[in-house]
Order: sequence, then structure tokens, then C-alpha cells
Amino acid sequence: MRKALFPVILSCFATIFFIQIPQAQEVFPKREFRGAWIATVANIDFPTTPSLDKSRFSEEWKANMDLLQGAGFNAVLAQVRPAGDAFYKSKIAPWSKYLTGKQGDAPNEGFDPLTFMVASAHQHNMEFHAWLNPYRASMDTITATLAGYHPYKHHPEWFIRYGGKLYFNPALPDVRNYITEIVMEIVMEYNVDAIHFDDYFYPYPSGGELFPDAADFAKYGLGYGSIDDWRRSNVDKLISQVSTMLKTMAPQVKFGVSPFGVWRNADKDPQLGSATKAGINTYDDLFADVRSWLEKGWIDYVAPQLYWNIGFPIADYEVLLNWWKNNAYDRNVYAGIAVYKVGTNPEPAWSKRDEVPRQVRLNRSTPGVEGSIFYNTSSLKKNPLGVLDSLRNHYFSVPALLPELAYMELPASAPPTMSRPKYKKGTLSFNVSLPATEENASYLVIYRFEDRLPGDYNNPENIFKILPLNGLKKITVEDKEVQQSKSYTYVASAMNRQHTESLLSKWHAVLIKKNRAKRLK
Repeated sequence: MRKALFPVILSCFATIFFIQIPQAQEVFPKREFRGAWIATVANIDFPTTPSLDKSRFSEEWKANMDLLQGAGFNAVLAQVRPAGDAFYKSKIAPWSKYLTGKQGDAPNEGFDPLTFMVASAHQHNMEFHAWLNPYRASMDTITATLAGYHPYKHHPEWFIRYGGKLYFNPALPDVRNYITEIVMEIVMEYNVDAIHFDDYFYPYPSGGELFPDAADFAKYGLGYGSIDDWRRSNVDKLISQVSTMLKTMAPQVKFGVSPFGVWRNADKDPQLGSATKAGINTYDDLFADVRSWLEKGWIDYVAPQLYWNIGFPIADYEVLLNWWKNNAYDRNVYAGIAVYKVGTNPEPAWSKRDEVPRQVRLNRSTPGVEGSIFYNTSSLKKNPLGVLDSLRNHYFSVPALLPELAYMELPASAPPTMSRPKYKKGTLSFNVSLPATEENASYLVIYRFEDRLPGDYNNPENIFKILPLNGLKKITVEDKEVQQSKSYTYVASAMNRQHTESLLSKWHAVLIKKNRAKRLK
């Protein structure tokens, strides 16, 4: 992510006063992506300090998961490849210095952080999206500090120095193959839900410095109208190659991209561009034609970084939100929200108490927009001016299933069965089971209606719990909120990896009376 490492283009910093805005009878969506980016590069979010210690890492990660789950989030996008390195056991990339303090040094006790991170996220009922920076190889150009098995040590010809950093050269077929192999290693070895590329493709312009690829253009650019077209083609080839590999090798794993918020200004492209005046854009400056990737179906979702306020004249949040949803080609759109500006950005609109709530509500009310992602987790943890409280206590206070992908069909689960609820010492409990042969279920959804009959399954306020199965075939559900002399009806469904619900179980209705649950059905 660009935001914490470089000057933010198009806006300045400021103070904003953020409090929860009272709402008249808000309708909550049953399905909504509620994500948080967790940046590891330069230890922006996590871990706060590099360490070889397994316990220290695990405790800090779990604290993040507890915080996000408690605030109603259902997905984390964690950076596992910040700069040509790895937060996991890799055969082809070195351990990250942001993990252990020195590139190439492994954690103690044979600990594999990614195995733990994924399992912990799933235990907290959150999807885990493995965030990779594909081309960045090092945050500086001091190659002597790179680990012995960093690719630079074996293939220095793969790399380009630019803007004080080291990059994999996007022009080279060997680089595309290597990055694809990195992705394949992750999806083959770890139970991730998605692969997530950020906004760094060709690097952001660095002053007047030219990107030094003229010789590569002379070698590989025959037939292209311009060096810009050729650069875009280089990135296209990588995205296509990764997409094809995932569809073939791991069809259950989604592929998402989080581009800079402006694809192209209308003054450059009156027909397709947005009504913006951004100083840079993803098409002309980063050479990433994300709109084309959506059109061709290479990516499953797009999470544009819409890090401006509603009404900002150069890049209006609402204008850009509508541009992306109108150019998504039926792929899911999750809007990136600049929570890192809360309490720090001087743009006048950010000082108004309702800016972020307006963005969340706008996302919800815009057809084709399926949710929000917040950059970044350390900003959420600080809870400036109550931003996290606002999400926890209002906007994310009702559970939400994750969005489905309309075109991606995985086999649905068989419906679960429920045992008769029992009541003892203030707790009502029952078992929810799946057939022993069931292989497609990943979650259970438990509905609870405060009545003698089932009610509206589309109202998420009737979702009592969403439970990860983690390979189990039976789970005991407990309800400690039941009250005497009240009736309750419980129903369960199962969901597969793509959050498609099964048929419903048979429902059970009970009346809590004295020390037992009287069966009503």
C-alpha cells in the first residue's frame, strides 16, 4: 500500500471529528465484505517489532483478531510478501526481516507464521486474504543485506533499481514465472481464501527519474505502439498467468486486486475515464489496466483505494465509487476507506463528523458495491475519535455473511441437522451436525427468531451466530441470552468456501419455562 510510505497524492493531512451518526431505522445488509488491511512492510501494522519469538508473534496476532472480530469484521487482508520476502516457510523466497529482524532468519521452534495466521483468522470467523506486493524486491538498493537465497543473489539480471528501491523487472518472462510460482506455493501449502495484489505494479513515479527499461523495450517491445502499451502488456501477462494458474490449481481461492483509486481521468480518456483530475492514475502511471482485467474475468474482485472524501473536487469518493461499480463487469467491488486519515487530515470534509459514516452508507446503498475495506489496522486500533467504536456499536453491530461470487460455483453443502434444544442453568444448547461424508461445508449459520415460528431469513438481525467448522462435523451451540417465559425458534444452514448457503435444517421452537425448554415443534 502506498499510503504510509509515500506522500499521499491529491490530499493533505488533517484532524477529523468522528462520532457515530444516529440513524433512523437502518437496514443492514445480510451479505457484506468487512475487511481490514494488515501491513507488515516496515512494521506499519504488524508485528509492531520484529522478533524470533513465537509466543510474542502469536499473542499480538491473536489480539488483532480479537479486536477485529469484536468490531464485526469478517475478513483480514494480511501482507505476507512485503518486499520480495516471506512471512511463511518458502523454498524460493527468504524469511522477511520485518518478521524476525534479519532477512533470511527463521522464527524459533520451526514456527510457520502463515499457518498460524490463517488458522487464527478462521477461528475468529474471518476470511484470510494473502496480500502480496508482486514486484517490490527491497525497500532499498543495498543488496549486501539481502539473504543468500534472495533471488537477487542468483539472478541479478531480473532486477531494476528505481527511486531508491529494488524491483523485479516486469518485462522478463522469468520474473512472471517466478511470481506465479510464489503464488502457487502459497495456495498449495496454506488454506488461504484469496490472493490479494496491492496497487504497486510499475512503481509510482519518482520525481523526474525515468524507469530504466529502454533496453528491455528494444528487446521485447516489437509490435507495440508505445513503451506504455508494452508496459501494460507486461503486467497483463502476469495477471493473466496468475489467474489461469489459480483457476486450474486452486479454484476455491479468489484473486483480488486493490488498485490506486483512479483508473484514468476523463481528460485522457473521455469515453471511459472518470470525472477526476488525479495527478497520477493506475493506467498511465502504474501501467495496470485493471478495467481490462475485470472485463476479461482475470480477477474475482477489485478493492479500489478511494482515499478521498465525498465531494473532493479532484477525486470525489462518490464519483469514483460509481465509476468502479459501473466498470466491474459483474465482479465484486469492495471500496477502500482511508481510516488512516481520521484525526490527521486537514481537508475540510474530513473534519466533519459524518464523513466515514457517509462512505459506509454510500457503499451499502450503491448496487454492485459489496462492502468496505479499511486501511489500516493500526489506525483502527488507535480508535481515533471513536471510529472503531462507531463500527462496533452501529455499522457492524449486526452479523453479515460474506458476499458470494455470482459466477463462481462450488458444490453446495448438504443441509445440517439439529438436535432438540435443552435448557440448563440459564443456557440453552443444541448440536448441529453434518453428514460424515460432507466435504463442502466450511461454516454454519445459526438463525434465532424470538417467536414460535421462523421469521425473515434475509434480515441479518436474525442471525444468531456464524460458526467456522474447521473440519468438524458437529458443533454444540449455546445461547446464554434466552429469557424466561419467552419463545425462540432456531434454524441452521451450512455454507461452503464461497459462502453459498445450503438448504435449511428443520427448525426447532421452544418456550423457556422455569428450568426447561418446552418443545413447541
